[in-house]
Amino acid sequence: MRPLTDEETKTMFEKLSKYVFNNARLFSDSIGENIKLLVDRPDGGYCFRLHNDRVYYMSEKILKLATNVARDKLVSVGTCFGKFTKTGKFRLHITALDFLAPYAKVWVKPGTEQSFLYGNHVLKSGLGRITENTAQYQGVVVYSMADVPLGFGVAAKTTQECRRMDPMAIVVFHQADVGEFIRNEDTLT
Repeated sequence: MRPLTDEETKTMFEKLSKYVFNNARLFSDSIGENIKLLVDRPDGGYCFRLHNDRVYYMSEKILKLATNVARDKLVSVGTCFGKFTKTGKFRLHITALDFLAPYAKVWVKPGTEQSFLYGNHVLKSGLGRITENTAQYQGVVVYSMADVPLGFGVAAKTTQECRRMDPMAIVVFHQADVGEFIRNEDTLT
């Protein structure tokens, strides 16, 4: 387990900024107040660490305890936020859902929940509500109408474009959902 390099940190924060910012901003503006809240929390300091190409989010207390375990024996520590692919891109895992949930949101109708949980995109006909001023290609958290977070995706269109779209047009591209635990339980570690 080691700290992220500057390039890895930049790549991960660019991906997180798509979900955490209220509107699309470039990474060069700043890391953003919301991302700073992940690291500097009132209940103590938190950090991101890399282990086996996966990025883990943990308290500094847990980090100190984890240094007593040999690297080859350590399976997981903290919350897995995602992993780096072999090409160097960062993919968010569904385990980061609880930390992304308070930001840009999309609510789906009850009939569309199951379709989304099976890995399908959200169509306009299944869209219940969408956060105002959502930009195109901004990361969004998908909720049921009962405010249960189901997963996350990327907005295919802006909020204004969604209002006048064809009912069979895609409004949210599927990225990850809570059904992923069942479909991929043997590869998620």
